[in-house]
Amino acid sequence: MKNITLTLAILFSFGLFLSLEGCKTMKSENQGVKGTVTWLEGNQMPTIRSDEDISDPSTEKKGKPVVRVIKVYPLTKLSDTKMENGLFQSISGEPITEVISNENGEFTLNLSPGSYSLFTVEEDGLFANSFDGNGNIEPLLIKKGEWVTRDLVINYKAYF
Repeated sequence: MKNITLTLAILFSFGLFLSLEGCKTMKSENQGVKGTVTWLEGNQMPTIRSDEDISDPSTEKKGKPVVRVIKVYPLTKLSDTKMENGLFQSISGEPITEVISNENGEFTLNLSPGSYSLFTVEEDGLFANSFDGNGNIEPLLIKKGEWVTRDLVINYKAYF
């Protein structure tokens, strides 16, 4: 009798685990973030251009698509970080997940509804350059069934 009870308890627990895992996956399949990552450096000051340059879209300074690891943290305030030379050296809390952009800088990441902060991984730290009025870094709000487009521009070596 003990063996049957134990076996049933194990099967019930395993079944519950599988059903919860399925729910978790379903929650994040229908929403998330997608976008591009580009690198921008050097002089970005406006210049006087000829009529030929104006008609040629390749002369626009848009940045170059790059492969980067993008780390997703719970919504993070500037006060919860340490920054040096334009890069974040430490962030309170642990990353939730990460994704790598492809050679065209494109990325897609399924996320459960919630509020997050996005950072790119650079050689000397983490980078983000967008803040809201509450001091949140690269804030991202994911709602159920919604995809958010986010284009990340890495520009800490650019000057304007």
